[in-house]
Amino acid sequence: MNFELFKPEAQANILPYAGVVEDFGLILTAEQSTRYLDYFLKHLAWQQDEVFLFGQHYQTARQVAWYGDEHYEYHYSGTLKQAHPWQSGLWRLKQHIESLVGCHFNSCLANLYENGTQAVGWHSDDEAALVSKTGQETIIASLSLGATRKFSFKHKQTAKKIDVLLQSGQLIVMRGDTQQYWKHALMKSTRIVEPRINLTFRHFF
Repeated sequence: MNFELFKPEAQANILPYAGVVEDFGLILTAEQSTRYLDYFLKHLAWQQDEVFLFGQHYQTARQVAWYGDEHYEYHYSGTLKQAHPWQSGLWRLKQHIESLVGCHFNSCLANLYENGTQAVGWHSDDEAALVSKTGQETIIASLSLGATRKFSFKHKQTAKKIDVLLQSGQLIVMRGDTQQYWKHALMKSTRIVEPRINLTFRHFF
């Protein structure tokens, strides 16, 4: 079945409880999505991601690039990442997404998956740098470009699972208690041979 024939409908919350993931549907036209994908593939500062797990050093298949208002430093999985100054195309998209979501983002972590064999396992974005000391909620806006991929949520206690197929130009926003109670992952598929870029706009405190 060709899922791209069916335009995703906006939903206020795709989670059944204990969190909010708002689906804005497609916020870009097919032409805009293709142009952004081609441009970012060529012009973002892609590099292999590195992590330390159980004392071992690993280099991931996917590539990442991080941009922000300042030269933020971000510690995760035992490594230190530093933000690049905003790239002009990312800045325009950031402003567009901010107008839709109604909040300010000061950074963007971009992920490049060259095909369906590249994915990311179950995790929560609950690092200390993403959590406000004053109780402000953690909001992460995630824009997909390129291949349609299955993105899944799993509740940490009940193991309830929610799957969503994210199309090129589709925006979802994780907010509220989502990171506290749910993990999320990008699933593998050997049938997918096209690249996907995921832009995650965040606010670092």
